[in-house]
Amino acid sequence: MEAFLTNWHKAAMTTLGFFWMALWAFILGYIISSMIQVFVTKQRMKEAMGETGPKSVALGTFFGFISSSCSFAALATTKSLFKKGAGLVPSLAFMLASTNLVIELGMVIAVFMSWQFVVGEYVGGLLLIAFMWVLVKLTKPKDMVESAREELADDDDDSGSNNQDWKDKITSLSGWRQVAKQYVMEWGMVWKDVTVGFTVAGIIAAFVPREFFQALFVGLGEQNPDFWQVLLQTLIGPIAAFFTFIGSMGNIPLAALLYSKGVSFAGVMAFIFSDLVVLPVLRIQAKYYGWSMALYIMGLMLVCLVLSALTLHYGFNMLGLLPQTVQGSGQSIVEQNHFKVNYTLFLNVFFLLATGALVWLLKTHQDDDSGHEHDDDDSASWVEKTLKVLAFASYGWLAGGILVGF
Repeated sequence: MEAFLTNWHKAAMTTLGFFWMALWAFILGYIISSMIQVFVTKQRMKEAMGETGPKSVALGTFFGFISSSCSFAALATTKSLFKKGAGLVPSLAFMLASTNLVIELGMVIAVFMSWQFVVGEYVGGLLLIAFMWVLVKLTKPKDMVESAREELADDDDDSGSNNQDWKDKITSLSGWRQVAKQYVMEWGMVWKDVTVGFTVAGIIAAFVPREFFQALFVGLGEQNPDFWQVLLQTLIGPIAAFFTFIGSMGNIPLAALLYSKGVSFAGVMAFIFSDLVVLPVLRIQAKYYGWSMALYIMGLMLVCLVLSALTLHYGFNMLGLLPQTVQGSGQSIVEQNHFKVNYTLFLNVFFLLATGALVWLLKTHQDDDSGHEHDDDDSASWVEKTLKVLAFASYGWLAGGILVGF
């Protein structure tokens, strides 16, 4: 019993430490993301993305880059773009970019892992889009695309779009109130994923022994694993992620933990890329496009992420950029003192004050209805409700873990 209580306290403190490390990066990333989403209208995005071609795919990638990192928001916007006439490849390019190329994701990865993973995230995002484009051309899913368009409802999901010039917005108080509203909505979309993801990372760090990871990931900790070992590790990540409810931002502390346990670069990158092959995403895609198209997209994403992770692994290896596989039990990230007077403290204080300023600005005037609306269909709703229950259970777990330390 004493060992359990000790690990419970360790798990809670690890979770809080992980979140404290990443807090300023979350805030800065979402402030930047909110500014971009307010000052670049969704209508412009839709008008620019037509049938598949280099220009439309490039625009889909760019608009995804400046969009939200929330997986469910990405799915809803992708559906909107596709329904408005964007080709399948540009629409999927937007979806992949908005969950893999966004600013805040790279910033959080930089906090937890080495620079190679940040480069891998952005280069890998482009590889995902390139492989997806090639595979769509090879498989020619024309009939499924037509059926998917028929599956979509006829309602207009872009009501309330504000096309005011960005120069007017950026110099007006109302424009910055929209930024504040968008910022609050961004946190409203991800707080559950972040809470559950960081809590699970703390629990795994404290309770799961290294032997479990050695059994799950063949070749764990080897400096020069065989190709088949790297391939198996690359497949294990998305298979494990399939049954989670955790989005891209909540996955990062788990990815850092896998790396600290000795999982290969390819295996960690495949796990990070797996936010679009999880069970809730499959259900939502089926709700939008039908099961045939949803399973096709799922299979497409799985093949693309495995190919991208392997390409990154061996490409970095050829260039001598592959990060060294971590040996030992990963205690460096779990047992370090996260709460001390350093740059993290000052950055967190500064950006918490910035958050307070944005919330105050929003509270002074709440009549502005522009901004990004989160999709609330039935499929997304049950996922959100489940995540909310898990998030509040996580708060109870964390509170209990802190108390047992006393």
